[in-house]
Amino acid sequence: MSALYSATAELDCADLVTSFTASDFNRTFPSNGKGSDHAWGNHHLVAGGAVRGGEMYGSFPTLVRGGPDDTGSGGLWIPTTAVDQYAATLASWFGVGSADVNTIFPNLARFPAANLGFMA
Repeated sequence: MSALYSATAELDCADLVTSFTASDFNRTFPSNGKGSDHAWGNHHLVAGGAVRGGEMYGSFPTLVRGGPDDTGSGGLWIPTTAVDQYAATLASWFGVGSADVNTIFPNLARFPAANLGFMA
């Protein structure tokens, strides 16, 4: 990602190119005896001249089995930021209008913000 960003900066088009990672896959914290189970959430990187960098969006859960962010007692933490919000923020930057963003991501109304604000 760094090499791509550096190349776009050198070509003076960094504000026109955004690269990002995408996945909503993760693993539970504790082992099930053979590894760990499937879970939600992940860390993502976004790079480009239009990115409002240097910030973290969302928050880390309390990593305690049975704690306030665990869905039960097995270390299955629900992310504070939805992949829908992440994708909708990128889609808005790509030029998708707000009415269309809500059609493409029908679950956005379930979250406090459709646009996370990490794109200029």
